[in-house]
Amino acid sequence: MQSDLEIVHLLRAVAVELGLHSARFADRNGMHPTDVRALIALMDARRAGEEMTAGRLGAALGLNSAGTTALVDRLERAGRVRRVRAQRDRRRVLIEVEESTVELGQAFFGPLIERSVELLRGYDDQQRAAIRDFLDGVRNAATESALTRPDDAPQGETRHRTPR
Repeated sequence: MQSDLEIVHLLRAVAVELGLHSARFADRNGMHPTDVRALIALMDARRAGEEMTAGRLGAALGLNSAGTTALVDRLERAGRVRRVRAQRDRRRVLIEVEESTVELGQAFFGPLIERSVELLRGYDDQQRAAIRDFLDGVRNAATESALTRPDDAPQGETRHRTPR
């Protein structure tokens, strides 16, 4: 039986490998790692049926307004996203991922996603629920850690930072 710490270290190794996989995608497609994170956020919003504004995207990525504008401009120039007016409020500008970009991502990440789904099918519903709860808990802990211990805080000092 693995110790709890071994499982946490394995999760860290998985996170590193997933980061490297994402970096390979970025490199092969002439993107910055932040571009890939933005596209993931846009596709997650699309999958959830949610609208994404530049402000919401910037908040999700921890970028200021100028950085978000530069990011969206760069992605738009590359043909990865488009700006569109919201149907209900034409003053709002939404950021949408281009279908060709979705297809590009599916071609690269699809095999990994399919293999992951295949692995999950080896677990029963109760085990999958436990895995989901664990991963959701780790994600929440990482989010909380980012809010209470910014990267620039000296060791031993904890400051509370308000989210953007």
